[in-house]
Amino acid sequence: MTQPDRTLASASSTRRLLATQVSRRGLLRAASIAGLVAPLGLLGARVAAQTGAARPIKIAWSPTAVCHSPVSVALERGYFTQQGLAVENLSFGGSTDQLLEAIATGHADGGIGMALRWLKPLEQGFDVKLAVGTHGGCMRLLTADANIKSIQDLRGKSVAVTDQASPVKNFFAIQAANLGIDPDEINWRQYPQDLFGEALRKGEVQALAGDDPHLYLIRERDKLTQIATNLDGDNADRTCCVLGLRGALVRNEPDVAAKLVRAVVAAQKWTAENPDESARIFAPHVPAKVSADVLSAMLRSHTHGHASTGAQLRSEVARFTTDLKTIKVIKPTTDAVKFANVVAPDVLI
Repeated sequence: MTQPDRTLASASSTRRLLATQVSRRGLLRAASIAGLVAPLGLLGARVAAQTGAARPIKIAWSPTAVCHSPVSVALERGYFTQQGLAVENLSFGGSTDQLLEAIATGHADGGIGMALRWLKPLEQGFDVKLAVGTHGGCMRLLTADANIKSIQDLRGKSVAVTDQASPVKNFFAIQAANLGIDPDEINWRQYPQDLFGEALRKGEVQALAGDDPHLYLIRERDKLTQIATNLDGDNADRTCCVLGLRGALVRNEPDVAAKLVRAVVAAQKWTAENPDESARIFAPHVPAKVSADVLSAMLRSHTHGHASTGAQLRSEVARFTTDLKTIKVIKPTTDAVKFANVVAPDVLI
């Protein structure tokens, strides 16, 4: 496992950077770092092209996130190698905003994160392009209260979330707004996910809104009722997680970007078709002692066969952008379609 401290000097400030308004100074800093890194990346690409060697690529990922299991599949089954890529994993244990900053500043070439976390900083100018929607299904809303049967029953209730900019909080706030409920009528209380269960048992909250693997494991351990997921209704065919690529990589080396996308899509499809074997491959990367059988069941509940690119991905991004306007995350003046065209270009060539 590589050490994130070596690759992200500014990681300690990441959550504040992405959970609040990104300053002009912060954007200039990200741009300047990316400008320093980009020439080195181009030099490496030229050397690889001239020698026929595999192109070095750095992928940021979180080994604790089951959503990222196809990265381990792609490594073990050689999907990256088949595309002429030599991939190095940069592991991050925090939220996916750290991954986004790693990509935006050129410390990584790509990584997988949640669209509802990343769209705001992309609107603010982070130079990352969304290349493929990788899957859906990892967001869950749970309760132990028999009187709470749907999102509509959350008015006036307290719900545990990891932070106020959480993509899971944003998703369920959007669903509440669509039902005519002001999200501010729900008390979103911040806790670490490993304390969600205790907060519920103490009665500090009446529901939990989080992502896998934590929410799946809490649901099974505490026999909680699942109120909703991000696959319900017309969300069934939408992604929640996306592969983001360094903007300069997409612009200057489109062939390399396309190869990376092909490898990830192939791994996603194989994961969907072989959840048991995928779970076996991924299990050693999970710090907690989670069995391959549990991971397999978790993978089956997701849509890892979903691999939206091009026009389909842009449609999903535009819809998410419009959704985020309803809860005042995205500026009302942002044109959702034009924004999607910029941040989700055609990468497969």
